[in-house]
Amino acid sequence: MPDTGYAVAATLVAAAVTWALRALPFAALAPLRASSTVRHLSTSMPVGVMVILVVYCLHDLPATQARALAPLAALAVTVGLHLWRRSALPSILGGTGVHVLLVSTVFAG
Repeated sequence: MPDTGYAVAATLVAAAVTWALRALPFAALAPLRASSTVRHLSTSMPVGVMVILVVYCLHDLPATQARALAPLAALAVTVGLHLWRRSALPSILGGTGVHVLLVSTVFAG
């Protein structure tokens, strides 16, 4: 069993490190808010991330098999809903719903 002083010191060090790591992003955000690079990234990164995710998910899709229709149909519904409603929530829910429906009923086997 460690000495009481050692346990208290270890707890204080852990608390100080935890507090510093949680405060660091807030301290770093202040100068970044005025940066034109950060403003540009905040508008372009969501699209870039989505493109990377779509390419990653579809890169080994067997296009000659019928089971490839479920993710492609879900992607089409997601894009269509987003172009129509311009809202992420219905797009994500609609695409996910179509994919789950197709995979669990039509292509279940």
